[in-house]
Amino acid sequence: MLDIAAELREWCDQDRDFAVATLVTVDGSAPRLPGAALAVDATGAAVGSVSGGCVEGAVYELCRDVLVSGEPVLVRFGPDHDDPFLAQVTCGGVIEVLVVPVRGADRPTVEPVLRGDHAALARVVDGPPGMLGRSLLVRVDGSYAGSLGGTAGSDETVAAEVRPVLAAGRHCALVVTGAVADRHRQPVTLFVEARVEPPRMLVFGAIDYAAALTTVGRFLGYRVTVCDARPVFATRERFPDAHEVVVDWPHRYLRETAVDDRTVICVLTHDAKFDVPVLERALALPAAYVGALGSRRTHADRMVRLRAEGVPERQLARLHSPLGLDLGARTPEETAISIAAEIVAATRGGSGRPLTGGEGSIHKDSDREYCRVLTTTTDPQPRLPSPADTGTDSADPLSAGAGAAGRPRTVVS
Repeated sequence: MLDIAAELREWCDQDRDFAVATLVTVDGSAPRLPGAALAVDATGAAVGSVSGGCVEGAVYELCRDVLVSGEPVLVRFGPDHDDPFLAQVTCGGVIEVLVVPVRGADRPTVEPVLRGDHAALARVVDGPPGMLGRSLLVRVDGSYAGSLGGTAGSDETVAAEVRPVLAAGRHCALVVTGAVADRHRQPVTLFVEARVEPPRMLVFGAIDYAAALTTVGRFLGYRVTVCDARPVFATRERFPDAHEVVVDWPHRYLRETAVDDRTVICVLTHDAKFDVPVLERALALPAAYVGALGSRRTHADRMVRLRAEGVPERQLARLHSPLGLDLGARTPEETAISIAAEIVAATRGGSGRPLTGGEGSIHKDSDREYCRVLTTTTDPQPRLPSPADTGTDSADPLSAGAGAAGRPRTVVS
């Protein structure tokens, strides 16, 4: 539900009761990733989406019902129903949606993640009767708020098991734990949403193309930094959408700033005295994407210079240059779209080719990594789903089927 955090924070500030439906599992093709949410308040106002439209009406009504009853529900939607009037996922996938009420007593558990605190919210999506929808807020220091209603000490144990999701910088995960209700000898599955720092976009070169790219980068959810050694160009007025504008030599700034495997680096300086030193550094870092602006002639000259500096071929192979997809872009805004499209393709495993006339799944298998299953070993004899539990022909605990408690269940998205 963090994709609608700003709206929900406002509702909490206004003491509005609401129900929130969160997409917790996806099996097959679906338009939204786990964590997507739709919320409805007592007046019927709605924000968000869980399916891009195909089951939104049904989920809206579920939210209205849950807000009245106060009882959480977990509902599965798929492509095949005998009743043509039931909501269906037209993409062909199967999704599960958890709907929970959020009232006055629930707010202290959810408000910190809505405010942007570095914390994780764990909610029960499968387990013993009476535990569905129970939530636990886990902070980065291991402290927690709320309760899952298990045995004595179980909340503390679960908090320790959820902390790795925060440490790994994951947005969401399913955690299967035996710590919560071991008197039932039934593992509990938690859907965990973590508020993590956004990925960084580093834009080197304070030019008009950079101004357009910062706007698109911010729209995509990056924390955008613009860096240029020329103070007359690197100004806040020229880059209002950048989170940070730095006056420094690009290679020197890059040497001192944090870069991880989610960071994207765009070198737009178009000047060898800036390009080569910063690219030499960037290509040695674990960035998700490194691209450089320029013509094919500029690219060829740049490669010669980088090889002369001793940059290995394996690192040069990582360079996207000229950066961007071939969209026929001419303006700074069109070029920014081209660059952003290549970044999305590179980080999501896309081909960059038109979808028209293509075959196979539109959504890549890498999407499954977005919400990974983590099975803990707190219970000395954790019971993972068997074929009898899941209604499948496989003992694979990551397959989809009906849960042990008789409710529809998908263990992994």
